Amino acid sequence: MAYPKRNEISAVLKSSKPGDTVSVGGWIKSLRSSKNVAFMHLNDGSVFDSVQVVLEESLDNYDRVLSLLTGASVFVEGQVRESPAKGQRIEIVPSRVEIVGECAAASPVQKAGTSFEFLRTVAHMRPRTNTFGAVFRMRSALSFAVHSFFNQRGFVYVHSPILTTSDCEGAGEMFQVTSLDLNKLPRGQNGGIDYTKDFFGERCSLTVSGQLEAEILAMSLSKVYTFGPTFRAENSNTARHASEFWMIEPEFAFSDLEDDIVLAGDFVKYLIQYVFDHCGRDLRFFDERIEKGLKDKLKAVLEADFAVLDYTEAVKALKASGRTFEYPVEWGEGLQTEHERWITEEYTKRPSFVINYPRSIKPFYMYCNDDDRTVACFDFLVPRVGELIGGSQREHRQDKLMRRMQECDMDPAKYGWYMDLRRFGSVPHGGFGLGFERALMFVTGMANIRDVCLCPRVPGNAAF
Repeated sequence: MAYPKRNEISAVLKSSKPGDTVSVGGWIKSLRSSKNVAFMHLNDGSVFDSVQVVLEESLDNYDRVLSLLTGASVFVEGQVRESPAKGQRIEIVPSRVEIVGECAAASPVQKAGTSFEFLRTVAHMRPRTNTFGAVFRMRSALSFAVHSFFNQRGFVYVHSPILTTSDCEGAGEMFQVTSLDLNKLPRGQNGGIDYTKDFFGERCSLTVSGQLEAEILAMSLSKVYTFGPTFRAENSNTARHASEFWMIEPEFAFSDLEDDIVLAGDFVKYLIQYVFDHCGRDLRFFDERIEKGLKDKLKAVLEADFAVLDYTEAVKALKASGRTFEYPVEWGEGLQTEHERWITEEYTKRPSFVINYPRSIKPFYMYCNDDDRTVACFDFLVPRVGELIGGSQREHRQDKLMRRMQECDMDPAKYGWYMDLRRFGSVPHGGFGLGFERALMFVTGMANIRDVCLCPRVPGNAAF
């Protein structure tokens, strides 16, 4: 079936004027009739708002069109006219309505007020709702903003491998990848699995981070960043954790912790400003329907002078707060979300960099401070979400790095290539990681990471 050139509804709503002839295609959001006339709201996903199509009885297939259910797809040719209705500038009076795809039954996502929990069970349909259409447009815009930010600052975009033999975080929470027959696993002399018979000749997993490989290129190109999928086999069912998520990880040479903090702060403000500049209609929806006051909260971050406080200071403040936390606060323990939110919402009352954590709770690659107890790192904390970014100066001294690897019971032989970066022309360098989905939660007000992913991968669920 041939159609004339289609006009996107976003362009029609923005630029068309009365008297223009347009051709639009989309899905019916609503269809209601009154005496001798009917009103169809049509959306093609290019913009939040739908265009109103005024159906008159003189239309050839008027009765047939009126029988369509919400969610059916149609192609409309017609003339633009000024709309007398409040809240819309123009509407379309069609000369032709072509039915493209009918609905065999009522759509599972047509009812207003459908819960997010239910919509996760029909993730293939939920992008047709106002909320999730806005989420995925915002996700697209924010992805472009990431590349724009780093491109403007001379960073080179690199593609780190998804399959890896290295555990960047050292926690062992990795998804193993194998071509072995699980019913006939080869065994070595000690009874363990003989991975020399596997596809890569050794144990291989999905990556938890592109950082280590990004450091390879940072030692030659100076400023690089990765932006790709990462995987954690962490059995966590919180609203902030997913088993598959996207990470943004810059690495840059000749830098220290202070440089890292400045870059991270600039990055967050750039992303927020980009949303204000390019996602106004979707942002207004999130502000009105998902989290009241969201725009004001984001503006406050834009205007804030971010706090920087030492981990030790943060622990002292938490212990002196008089608050009873679910998780106890002790020096040498990680900060939980409730602690992070208290810091930003009640103590500093602004986004905050907490720096210099105990080395015993941080990964092996972080630069050891002179006190030999802490590492030069930061967690960037924001209200409502908690940790948004984690970063550090990397340990560029060969002897210090070797000691840390031994402390973490790591086999230096498996990281010989990583040690070579310290043996041949090492320089101070740093970087950070930002979980893209958490950033989306922050700018949209969506409360669950499952609702900013197309098909969320979480413990016990890999549907769609």
